[in-house]
Amino acid sequence: MAGVKRSYDGKASTDATTTSPFMSMFETFRNELDEHHDRRERIIKASRDITALSKKMVRQLKIDIPSNVAKENSARLSSIDDLFLSISSDLQAINAWRYQRQVSGGVQEFMEALSFQHYLETQTLVTYKDAKQKVPGGIGLTEDDYVLGIFDLVGELMRFAITAMATNGYLPGSTSETGEVNSGVPKSNILTDLRSLRTYFEGLDTTSSTSSGSALRRDVEKKMEVMKTCVEKVENAVYGMIVRGRERPKGWVPDLADDGGRGREPVESY
Repeated sequence: MAGVKRSYDGKASTDATTTSPFMSMFETFRNELDEHHDRRERIIKASRDITALSKKMVRQLKIDIPSNVAKENSARLSSIDDLFLSISSDLQAINAWRYQRQVSGGVQEFMEALSFQHYLETQTLVTYKDAKQKVPGGIGLTEDDYVLGIFDLVGELMRFAITAMATNGYLPGSTSETGEVNSGVPKSNILTDLRSLRTYFEGLDTTSSTSSGSALRRDVEKKMEVMKTCVEKVENAVYGMIVRGRERPKGWVPDLADDGGRGREPVESY
């Protein structure tokens, strides 16, 4: 309701009120800000839902995916696609960069789940080109989100490797129960793959980024330390399995408590 102009004694003035020429301009600003905040909240909510669904996918993935789990994950992928499509119109043109930080967390978790499933099925790393095609709705996958998602993949591969060694007694990808690969067969196992990832990550140059707000430049130091810790845990577990493999009972769990006197960095959990 429009305000009523009053005189000094509080009575309504009979003078004709004039509308400020700036009023329409500020009303336009108000509407634009309302649209911005509504759009931002939609993107944040969708990103959180994508994160939750991606984590549920990761928890159920293993080397032999049962049909019921595959069906559940297929339904989750469909739900993730719907969530991406629901915010697709909000992430077009300049808005793709304006709200990139709000959607980035969900995209990284989706990348982690996608790359983990791809690795279990093919024992290869999903390429940036293929991953970009998996994000629906024309939503762009930045190089930063792709690389940070692969950083998180290392943690899942570590948990997968430790669990497989504890339950099956050998390293995934190996040809023997001691975790060794036949020297005449040029086949990698999960440890050699993790070491390769570590080598590539350690050679990553983020200082040349022109944007100080880059997600990769902002998070790489923390992610790098967690990644190195994860690879070291698998190395220690394989060492114990090979050296003391004949001495332990079935169902033995690798001992990761001995870290050589160094402090352990916390590993990102579910």
